Amino acid sequence: MKTNYVLVLIVMLLGAVHGNAQNKALNPRLDILKIIDKSLKNATEQYKVLIKNVEPDKFPETFTKGYVKQKAPNGWVTGFYPGTLLYLYEATKDTVMYNAALQKLPLLEKQKYISSHDIGFMINCSFGNAYTIDPKAEYKETIITSAQTLASRLNPTVGCIRSWDSQKDFLVIIDNMMNLELLTLASKLSGDSSYKKIAITHADTTLKNHFRPDYSSYHLVVYDPLSGAVTRKKTVQGAGDETAWARGQAWALYGYTMMYREIGDRRYLEHAKGIAKFILDNPNLPKDKVPYWDFSAPDIPNALRDASAGALYASALIELAGFVDTKSAKEYIHVAETIIKTLSGPEYTAAIGDNGGFLLKHGVGSLPDKSFVDEPLAYADYYYVEAMLRYKNLGKGKR
Repeated sequence: MKTNYVLVLIVMLLGAVHGNAQNKALNPRLDILKIIDKSLKNATEQYKVLIKNVEPDKFPETFTKGYVKQKAPNGWVTGFYPGTLLYLYEATKDTVMYNAALQKLPLLEKQKYISSHDIGFMINCSFGNAYTIDPKAEYKETIITSAQTLASRLNPTVGCIRSWDSQKDFLVIIDNMMNLELLTLASKLSGDSSYKKIAITHADTTLKNHFRPDYSSYHLVVYDPLSGAVTRKKTVQGAGDETAWARGQAWALYGYTMMYREIGDRRYLEHAKGIAKFILDNPNLPKDKVPYWDFSAPDIPNALRDASAGALYASALIELAGFVDTKSAKEYIHVAETIIKTLSGPEYTAAIGDNGGFLLKHGVGSLPDKSFVDEPLAYADYYYVEAMLRYKNLGKGKR
């Protein structure tokens, strides 16, 4: 057991060293940095508009029909608003952003016991970012307790954390890959490796069952909770069960890139590269690299774009570039630059004072459900700002 632990540790260290070495070999372009600096400055002013529109006990979700639609603290999107505020504070040091984020943390702290697969989005995007800025003991406790709650949704027979609740089936969506970072963070903060082991178990099972030979992902895999057998594969929020829902591919790309960063298992790296190849080589990916809501949407090229998927691609590709050969890294960075430029233009970025205070226009939540169609999305803003910050950190050895 001791020998195996040492081998795993060596692999993890090699992965981290490789990532940092490649990061230092990549340098941001000055013209893109100028775009980003302007966009972050404007974003800070735009979020001051959003702050005024948010009720004290609610969290913004979208802007629709002339008003900001808001969620109670137990909604899955609630971590993105304070998380974006904290990112903007890191970028601009504007204390209005920081103070507005801190006002929301007590509401989210109460959610650390909520049984939801999305608790990672809720807590890691908020308290995780807050802990990076100010590593308070109470933030640490909230993160670890939330990870305990998430871990309780594991079915060892299936080898996954339960997503949507069902009395009969065990449902797992690709989105769940994003919540694993809460578990790996909890292991680092607590010294308890059990959280990380659960993350590995879930990632391994998902890698085995969620993907097609071309590395595209199903949205939902249905398991028998008693035997662990796969009973159905579906794409609920896509154009069809066998299509590639754009944001689903983003969750997969981001999730396996993150897992390689955290664990150092090269299977995760190779899988992330395969997902990236599917996305970037897809003939239906537009030249500006902001994808249609589904790669097989029936009305391409007139299909709606999804800014949230584009923002996720940019953020994930920037990180993935830190772990690959120089040629691939340059390709990933070039695509990320294109996406950032596109999203920062007037087609996608709202004018200050418009859009209810949200940054990006043209997100697609779930077109089949006619939910959040061609509207701003809290998570689109979050990953857009994250992508810009990651780009600014190119060559600095930071993630």
